[in-house]
Amino acid sequence: MFELNRDVQLFLDILSQKKEKLDSLRPLPENSIKSLKEKLILDWTYHSNAIEGNTLTIYETKVVLENGITVAGKTLKEHLEVINHKEAILYLEELIKNNTSLSEWEIKSLHKLILKGIDDKNAGVYRKENVYISGASFTPPDYTQLPYLMSQLVERINNLEAHPVVKASILHADFVKIHPFIDGNGRTARLLMNLELMRNGYPIAIIPKEIRAYYYQALDKACSEEVYDDFIILVCERINKTFDLYFGLIREA
Repeated sequence: MFELNRDVQLFLDILSQKKEKLDSLRPLPENSIKSLKEKLILDWTYHSNAIEGNTLTIYETKVVLENGITVAGKTLKEHLEVINHKEAILYLEELIKNNTSLSEWEIKSLHKLILKGIDDKNAGVYRKENVYISGASFTPPDYTQLPYLMSQLVERINNLEAHPVVKASILHADFVKIHPFIDGNGRTARLLMNLELMRNGYPIAIIPKEIRAYYYQALDKACSEEVYDDFIILVCERINKTFDLYFGLIREA
């Protein structure tokens, strides 16, 4: 299908070794892992929403998630984006427990959670009109092609024999290229990427809002040219950061 460059392959080898090391240390300290999980849910929710323009700070996101507090001066939509994203993460955990494989039903159910109470009419429903993506070098396909293209995407990912990080990266990029929903594609793509990583025992990749431009550039290259290397390296870098959090906790325990 495509060849990975040497830098990508080296990074994948490093991540495979780190996974092997982390697996050898299991079971991990219970309270340490609980606190790390809470941190990752907060960081993932904050950054994924901030990339899309949500103006809640990380502290404000934390109080909405943990205390259900309404932040003055912020919209209902911004609050719902935070609450919905956490629900979507919990849904991913249920999917992993049930040992299911990727399906269109899963994707639609995930998207339905993302837009719950925000745009119920379009939540979990493929778009019925054509769209452009501002600043992108590619145009999403005609809406009439979506059922076929999404079916093909699911089949491709489920049958793809590749490193889990490569599969997760391709799933993210190809989903964005299809852009099956009117809104919420970015958040859904990042959730699907991490679902694929979690299913294979890898830590999640959190894309921080500070590298938004680099993220979009690498993603655009993958979508418009089918050159995935830069995007895979970006995902590798973020997984590596999460590995560091795990190993840091274990050293402190």
